[in-house]
Amino acid sequence: MHHDTTPEEDRADRPEPRRILARSGFGAAEPLFAADLRTSTDPEQAREVVASHASRLWTEATRTGTDPVDDRPLYWARLVLRARLRTWTPSFDLSEEDRSELLHLFESTSRGIADLHFPPGERWIRLVVTGFDPFHLDTDVECSNPSGAAALDLNGWTFPVGERTAVVRTAVFPVRWADFDAGVVEEALAGQYGVADAVLTLSRGRPERFDLEVWNGVWRGGGRDNLGVSRTGRAPVPGVGAPEWTRSSLPLERILDAETGRHAVVANTEVSEVPAAGGGPVPRPEGPSPGSAARRGGGGDYLSNEVAYRNTLLRDRAGSQIPAGHVHLPGTARPEDHTAVLTQVRAIVAAVAGESP
Repeated sequence: MHHDTTPEEDRADRPEPRRILARSGFGAAEPLFAADLRTSTDPEQAREVVASHASRLWTEATRTGTDPVDDRPLYWARLVLRARLRTWTPSFDLSEEDRSELLHLFESTSRGIADLHFPPGERWIRLVVTGFDPFHLDTDVECSNPSGAAALDLNGWTFPVGERTAVVRTAVFPVRWADFDAGVVEEALAGQYGVADAVLTLSRGRPERFDLEVWNGVWRGGGRDNLGVSRTGRAPVPGVGAPEWTRSSLPLERILDAETGRHAVVANTEVSEVPAAGGGPVPRPEGPSPGSAARRGGGGDYLSNEVAYRNTLLRDRAGSQIPAGHVHLPGTARPEDHTAVLTQVRAIVAAVAGESP
C-alpha cells in the first residue's frame, strides 16, 4: 500500500528547511535513520530503531549550551524522519496498526512526552513546562516559536528554592487539531497530577508582552493548523460534563510582583462569551459571566487556548490545587530574537516554583 506524506511533511522538503537542517547538523539524522530502518527484520526491531532515533533527536535538541536556542532543527528533522517512516517499505509484513504505533512512538519520544519523568524524593520541586511547534509556516517557512525554544532551553534545568531544588521537564506539542482530538495533551499531562508541583503551558503570543491567561474556554474558533485543517465548535475533551470555562491557578500576583525582565507581564482576564440570556458573542474584560458559553478564552480560540483548557481541566478533575495555567510569550519569530524572552521565561518559572508546596 502507498503511504502518502502529509502537507506538513512535504513542507520540510522546501529549500529553507533543508538549509536549516544542514546548518544545524540535524540533516545527518535522515540517512542514519533510513539505514537503520533498512536493517530492521521484524516489528520489534523497527520499534527499537524508531525509539532510539526519536530519543536522539530530543536529546540533541535539548542539549544545553546552544545560543541562540533554535527549535526549528528539531521540528524539521522530525518531519523528515516521519516522512521516511510513513513511506518505508519493510522487508517483512507491517500492518497499518503497527505503522501507526511506530509513528506515535516516534512523535511522543521526539517531543519529550515519553521523557516527562522526575527523580524521586522530597527535596525536589517538580515543574512541567510545555511549548509548541512553529506555525504559520506558509507565510514564513523559517519561523521559530519562542515557546518551543523555551521548552528546549528549560528541559533538565535545576535551581535552588529555599532548602529544596526545582527541576524542570518539558515537552513540545504539535500545531495540529487531530493530535488534540486524539488526546496528545492528556497523554502528556494527565499522569503529572499527583507527581508534578506545577504545570505551565506556553505559546507564542502578541508582540512585546507576556500574557498570563486567566480564563480558558472550551470553544474552537476555526483557525487553520499546520496541516491546513480548521476546527470549529466545542473541543472534544474526554469524559462528560466538560465546563465552558476553566481558570488558571498560577500565582499571578507573585509573578506580576517579580522582577522578571524588560517585557511587560499582564494578567489577561478578557474573554468573549455568549451570555446565558443568549444573543451574539460579546467581550467580557473581567472574565465570563455566570452561565455563559465560551467563544474565546483569554488566549483566544486556537490551540494555545485549548492546551490551557485541557491542562487546567485535568487539574480540576484530579482534584489538584497545584499551580497550572498558560502563558503567552512575546511573539518573536527568529531564534536570535528569543534570548531576552527566554531569560524572562526562566524568571517566571522560578516565581511559580517559589509558590509550589
